[in-house]
Amino acid sequence: MAEDLVLDTAIRDWVLIPLSVVMVLIGVLRYFVSKLMKGSSQLPDPKIVKEGQVIIRARSLRAGANYIPAKSFRARKAYYSNEENGLLHVPKGQAQNPQAQMFSDPNMAMDMMKKNLSMIIPQTLTFAWVNFFFSGFVAAKIPFPLTQRFRAMLQNGIDLSTVDVSYVSSRSWYFLNLFGLRGLFSLILGEENATDDTQRMMQMSGFGMDPSKTLGAEKDGLDIVQHEWALPKFEQRAEAVLRKLVK
Repeated sequence: MAEDLVLDTAIRDWVLIPLSVVMVLIGVLRYFVSKLMKGSSQLPDPKIVKEGQVIIRARSLRAGANYIPAKSFRARKAYYSNEENGLLHVPKGQAQNPQAQMFSDPNMAMDMMKKNLSMIIPQTLTFAWVNFFFSGFVAAKIPFPLTQRFRAMLQNGIDLSTVDVSYVSSRSWYFLNLFGLRGLFSLILGEENATDDTQRMMQMSGFGMDPSKTLGAEKDGLDIVQHEWALPKFEQRAEAVLRKLVK
């Protein structure tokens, strides 16, 4: 049977509250350090901006294909997906490897290294500080019962199977603050802040996407569109609406 513990108020005053305050202050400090490391804003690559605008226009053409005549649709479709000079056509020899492009551009590689350092170094130092000073403390208790599956997540650093699962160790409290303060940072620093580690990891995992594949996928989607002009049916729809109003 799980044992109930009586937590000392000194743990709250010297472990729980200081750890939470330090995590918030480190997040705010990381935000301002990241802004300083960005330096002067660089203009985006005109080729990347052009490809993005072409994709947006091609998607708009697919969405409104039935609202233009068939001749106009075929002309626009050839303008985008022509095999010789279409905007969505990327020759095989001109496809660039994004990884090679990153290493060829020193500014891009330097920016990525700065972002990684601003995320990894504070986390490593903070975890070492928590593990050295607060290891083994039972810092808090969750006010509702939990199953045994949450024991490894909430009681990291405590090897006691007799303690109830609802108790949280200091090390687990650090991880809960690390990934759970996103809403607070959004209120303090705004939505577009540099302290969101989950979003940063997603961006790092999605880095290296080939823009030529995106253009090719949009070209394939435009090729399979079946045009059906909706204008001749407008009179029938208007007649049906008027009949319903008259009745």
